[in-house]
Amino acid sequence: LDTLEKWVTEIFSEIPNNGLPKPSFGHLTQPFDTPEFHKLYRVVPIRKVHSLTITWALPPQEQYYRVKPLHYISWLVGHEGKGSVLSFLRKKFWALALYGGNGETGFEQNSTYSIFSISVTLTDEGYKHFYEVWCPAACFSCCFPNVWINGSVPFCLQVAHVVFQYLKMLQKRGPDQRQVIWEEIQKIEANEFHYQEQTDPVDYVENLCENMQLFQKEDFLTGDQLLFEYKPEV
Repeated sequence: LDTLEKWVTEIFSEIPNNGLPKPSFGHLTQPFDTPEFHKLYRVVPIRKVHSLTITWALPPQEQYYRVKPLHYISWLVGHEGKGSVLSFLRKKFWALALYGGNGETGFEQNSTYSIFSISVTLTDEGYKHFYEVWCPAACFSCCFPNVWINGSVPFCLQVAHVVFQYLKMLQKRGPDQRQVIWEEIQKIEANEFHYQEQTDPVDYVENLCENMQLFQKEDFLTGDQLLFEYKPEV
């Protein structure tokens, strides 16, 4: 470690520190054309696949890195066990897979906004039975998502209705119930961090440099992986 510190000091000590803050675009509160964004779109796929993607444009989440609210939601939405969204949809033979999350790219997460998406891969069986429990588009009005659809619109609305009902259920749970789940996720992430495989040194250094632009000093090594604080209001 001493040798590495010496090398870094020798190589980078001549780079001047101008003391300038990193640029922020937080004042751009409406990065998207909202009339166009709050719509449902049907897209004909090139290959044979039926899928549904619901996307939200949220305020920037960088300041909440110690809480990681989007990670918490994506963990619950992406859960495949008993009582999960995917478990219910699979029992109905409506879906094959489900993914929910916020990517770490600069497009999906920056100082202007954060993108959160839930994607569902639909089955042919579900596509054939799209008339069973049709749900009107009004079910989206409370959250104003952007919905991109490949396949049957009525069926996708059924699936979207299930997703929104699940999110509403999570919202209704009290802070104490949510904290139990949050702490479980916190332990899982801590175990993964402490027992992770050794990464490529260059990739590791690059990741640390990115973290230095986002987190406090004490969190450079762990800020992108661990959950530190539970704040139900966030």
